[in-house]
Amino acid sequence: MRLYNTLSGGTETFTPVDDIVKMYVCGVTPYSASHVGHAMRAVVFDVIRRYLEFQGHSVKHVENFTDIDDKMIDRAAQNGTTTIELAEGNIQTYLREMDALNIKRAHVYPRATQEVPKILEIIAGLIDKGLAYAADGDVYFRVRAHEGYGALGKRSLDDMVAGARVEVDSTKKEDPMDFALWKGHKPGEPSWSSPWGPGRPGWHIECSAMAMGYLGETLDIHGGGQDLVFPHHENEMAQSEGFTGQELARFWVHNGLMRLGDARMSKSDGNLVTVADALERHSSDALRLFFLSSHYRGPLTYTEEAVDAQERGLERLRNAADLRGSSDSTESLDPAVHEKSFLQAMDDDLNTPRAIAALFDMSRDINRAREAGHGTAAAQEKLRELAGVLGLTLTLPVEDDSADVGPLLELLIETRSELRSAKLFEQADALRNRLDALGYSLEDTSAGTEWRRKGP
Repeated sequence: MRLYNTLSGGTETFTPVDDIVKMYVCGVTPYSASHVGHAMRAVVFDVIRRYLEFQGHSVKHVENFTDIDDKMIDRAAQNGTTTIELAEGNIQTYLREMDALNIKRAHVYPRATQEVPKILEIIAGLIDKGLAYAADGDVYFRVRAHEGYGALGKRSLDDMVAGARVEVDSTKKEDPMDFALWKGHKPGEPSWSSPWGPGRPGWHIECSAMAMGYLGETLDIHGGGQDLVFPHHENEMAQSEGFTGQELARFWVHNGLMRLGDARMSKSDGNLVTVADALERHSSDALRLFFLSSHYRGPLTYTEEAVDAQERGLERLRNAADLRGSSDSTESLDPAVHEKSFLQAMDDDLNTPRAIAALFDMSRDINRAREAGHGTAAAQEKLRELAGVLGLTLTLPVEDDSADVGPLLELLIETRSELRSAKLFEQADALRNRLDALGYSLEDTSAGTEWRRKGP
């Protein structure tokens, strides 16, 4: 498998160095509802994990929650609640929404507020090494003391300084690009004790503590959206490597950003479609297929029409995957050529558009083989297996499963067959049309008439 590494700026062969692939993905700041851009990020790294596991690797997946920062504090104050209550309510909603999108749960979901001892340990170590300094209750990282700062984001430190905005607390800093590891306490804010006075951790140090605390000094994959490359991941890499003397991540993997209209989807700007709204309108499979229909490193623009188109395409995959009526002919469809195309696409920097095309090619050949009376069971099983690597269930949303309509539909199919045998074609067509209006379509094949429930 080859993956694009943001740090090297090229595509490299990914080979696990230990029995377990260590993957850390930056999660959400749970101050409000998550949007479909967050869902796209979650789906991308879910597919990376699924494919690694499909290839026989064990993966330890850690995804954090930034449950303390300026936005959390401001929103909690607006809502008249605590940051803990605000965070936990939104975290549980997020987890339910990710479940609905068929995203495998991470093995660990650390909260920044629960990792303060590790954060203090790292900050103290950086001060001891001369890489950080205390200033009137705050602690800052010396960016010029870390050789290679700016390598991840491909930025020159001098250019960054020239373009930097003057901050309110800049007088405390030795250099305008130095960033906060610890923020001194302000009235009304949550705080923790520290050797430098009460306060709270900075954003970047939180992820260093959580990544290293649960996965060790060097990760196999560190992931997140492209908007995190600078400053978040740049700063995280500098402070982590300054503390340990080891590289933080062998591969830095970043997904492209979701757009809505002409702007990036953003909670801060209010330019968003929530995950809840998207799931209300579309099936999980359609949303996943939409996210994966473009390469993960490219931008993607959300429209209802685009997701609806994926819903229609899913009908072809679902129909082909339906095993009912498969022939026991000695001549069977071999799915190997399509499986090879799928695997080649996934090995090529997770080229999911090509992998999806391989699934549609397989579904086309399954339909042709069925029409010719050939066996399709093995190909249909392989179609479901490979679709599962992409997290697709190929099942229809169930509105009401309280009654089994199968026997009734089989009786109606038998009645229609008798009408056709009696050359009462108008009545037979009327029965078929009525079933179609009720959401059930009939398909006449060499093995007999089959029924299926139509998608939304």
